[in-house]
Amino acid sequence: MDLDSESKLISLITQLMSFYETRDIWLIRQKAVKAHIIEIISLMSSMDLDSLPKPESEFMSVITQTISISNSMDLDSMSKVISRITYLMSPIDFDSNSDSDLDSEFDKTLDLAPEPELLSLIYKIFSLVSSMTSKWEKLISLRPQLVERLDGGKFCFKEDPSISYSKWACLPINWKLISFTGEEEDATHFICRACYGQKHKEHNNAPVVIKHPHHPKHSLQLVMLEFSSTLRECYCCDEDLQEIFYYCSACDFAMNVACVEKPPVLSIAHPKWHEHTLVLFARFTSLTCDVCALASSTCPLYICPPCGFVVHRRCINLPRVIRISRHPHRISFTPSFDQGDWSCGVCRRKIHNDYGGYSCTRNGCSYAAHSRCATQSNVWDGKDLEGEPEEDIEEVDPFVRISDGIIQHFSHQHHHLRLDENSCSDYDEDKLCQACITPIYFGNFYSCMQCDFILHEECANLSRHIYHPIHPHMLTLVGGYEGVTDFFKDKCSACYQTCKTGFFYDCGEKGCSFQLHVQCATISEPLVHESHVHPLFLTSKPEEKRTCLVCKKVRFGSTCETFNCIEECDFALCFACATLPHKVRYKHDKHILTLSYGEETSTMTYWCEVCEREINPKKRFYMCDENCCVTLHIDCVLGMDLYMKPGPSWFLKFKTICNLPNDHHMSRPVCSKCKKRCPQKVVFQHSGSTFPSLDESYGSIYCSISCIRR
Repeated sequence: MDLDSESKLISLITQLMSFYETRDIWLIRQKAVKAHIIEIISLMSSMDLDSLPKPESEFMSVITQTISISNSMDLDSMSKVISRITYLMSPIDFDSNSDSDLDSEFDKTLDLAPEPELLSLIYKIFSLVSSMTSKWEKLISLRPQLVERLDGGKFCFKEDPSISYSKWACLPINWKLISFTGEEEDATHFICRACYGQKHKEHNNAPVVIKHPHHPKHSLQLVMLEFSSTLRECYCCDEDLQEIFYYCSACDFAMNVACVEKPPVLSIAHPKWHEHTLVLFARFTSLTCDVCALASSTCPLYICPPCGFVVHRRCINLPRVIRISRHPHRISFTPSFDQGDWSCGVCRRKIHNDYGGYSCTRNGCSYAAHSRCATQSNVWDGKDLEGEPEEDIEEVDPFVRISDGIIQHFSHQHHHLRLDENSCSDYDEDKLCQACITPIYFGNFYSCMQCDFILHEECANLSRHIYHPIHPHMLTLVGGYEGVTDFFKDKCSACYQTCKTGFFYDCGEKGCSFQLHVQCATISEPLVHESHVHPLFLTSKPEEKRTCLVCKKVRFGSTCETFNCIEECDFALCFACATLPHKVRYKHDKHILTLSYGEETSTMTYWCEVCEREINPKKRFYMCDENCCVTLHIDCVLGMDLYMKPGPSWFLKFKTICNLPNDHHMSRPVCSKCKKRCPQKVVFQHSGSTFPSLDESYGSIYCSISCIRR
């Protein structure tokens, strides 16, 4: 056997033991394992034992013995061996229950006593290859104790897992490689999912219990979170805790392994922040940071003993000059504020004058913000602008004025638009503003002199570039979008309703998919809304999810911002409810309809004029204020999706059901929207996922396209 054949054999065995990398289901992985085993046996069978070099290496000596035994076996016996090795080498799926027959075969293989010589030799081959493979040889074994997360964020220790798997289950095929740098190819540790490190004496072990300068009073225990959906941060680096970390249960203190392995920084010289050298304050306690004004014990503190200056380590590297989405000017860090009543422009809370924060760089502008509020990821883009020249943002007009009342809009450049005065005496519900996709209920509008294109006057004046309070990057207005809109993907990042059927604002930053339709982009704070007595502000922190107290839902868009009351009533309003029209028109009523928010104590009975179903008086609905008793469901007035343009420009998963029985009227299904019997051969069934904005379930039936659009 030449060196090339030996290298190929080692490579095949290494691949066989690397199937932990695949994410396929158990049976697919098992087939792949079996194919590799057959390929290995085929290669071994083709070897010329007499040509092996002398003296043999330990690996080749075991290979020789294995070939000799396998050559003496009949085909049926060899097939059983392959089957048994396949079961032994198939990666264990700890998250699901495998087939009972497979479990039985696995148990029978393990119960063979004494272990067949061939299986012993094959296991030895795997062990030798493991020791010869550099990516496994130097890995450090982790032996964590399991913990589970409790309400309130604390962790509770669990009993050690029972070890019932054989030595075969401890081969690399069931290892989980760990990289504390975040790069998989840089894996330095592993955890054996079969024995949790208890059977790997040949490897170096990461310390199970340590002492660390950041927490000198108590020892830290190496733990693994059983279900890794942590929302806790590491004490040292301020990053999310990884699946395996060090923990002190007495103090609820947690550190990532990468931070433990780094030498602690005992002193810091940072002239920009303080003229003296700062030293680590190792006690786990709460002292108010002079930079962020927070008394937090969740990260290391550095102090200046001569003058009493205190700073969190995460605050030392705060930027000096930044631009945030909540203010048009740059703001810079100030170590303290002049005497007076200052409030944060982000969270709207009081600012303590004696601690640091950010203030506007423009003379005469009194804008200020807390240090931590101004550097939130939903407010700041992460760039320190100290020393950078002020950017010159060029204002681009949305249209060119041709003459008095005549314009050429950037979104409709091939025709001119004329300003029309809306008398509000009548309106056409089929004529929609091409920007906001709503009818021309009120106000003046521009209409194309050659086609059906129309825009509200205020929509025609929308700025081409804006900064929005809930996003740190500049947004650009996109008009005349001609792509096919995917109902389930092209959603507004604020309200999660259909976005691209009309004009929308798009983030041009690489890798950022943030987008807003014009209603959410133009709403501002403080928001005075009919649903609440106090003004509302955008004070949500990143990833904070609050329940809207109007629709009782938690929105799950790319942002979860809500308008919040800063008084003690804890009121929150989502963007979808905030942008719902307060006043609308209905073609069969000459009066204006107003959105009513219902009353919890109401005993009135209302009926919808469109669908003739009862209206819940405790929920929102539209009603006429002119004593004509017209009441309508919101969906019946505005449609299934308020911002969906009718026609071929939107995409939904619907299938048509034909050949309905016509022998009896009652055999036809009832439309989910209008509640009428569907006519023959005109039925549509929703075959996609649940509508985001309705309580319509999978398989809903519609009698016409108009009912789908409602």
